Amino acid sequence: MSGTVRLIRNDRLTQAVDYAYAASVDAPVRSLWLAGACPLDAEGRTVAVGDFEGQAHQVMRNLITVLEDEGAALTDLVRTTVYVASSDQADLVKVWEVYRTYMGSHDAPSTLLGVTVLGYTDQLVEVEAVAVLS
Repeated sequence: MSGTVRLIRNDRLTQAVDYAYAASVDAPVRSLWLAGACPLDAEGRTVAVGDFEGQAHQVMRNLITVLEDEGAALTDLVRTTVYVASSDQADLVKVWEVYRTYMGSHDAPSTLLGVTVLGYTDQLVEVEAVAVLS
């Protein structure tokens, strides 16, 4: 971890969540505002059609690729939003579990949402993020 991002927990709120409640960054810093990572391969095809976990893995690999090309890592993320095209909470949990596997102990503040539809044909998962580097 770069040390730029400080994750904040609050002992007055439940500790039964697997994410920090906030993140703090001291200036001066460089910010990366990432577009939603999608489950697309190098040719622009949606991978793992119908498979929430398979798409979540591809999304996280694509997110890591963008971060690495900018000299960043998942531990530089200060905020994420995870979108899942489903109204079934079990599908959201499947995606969240894959996401948490990649994030490890860096439990950046995040929002998990079930949505009606995402932008690409057969797309079930998308993750957008903000990273901060010193």
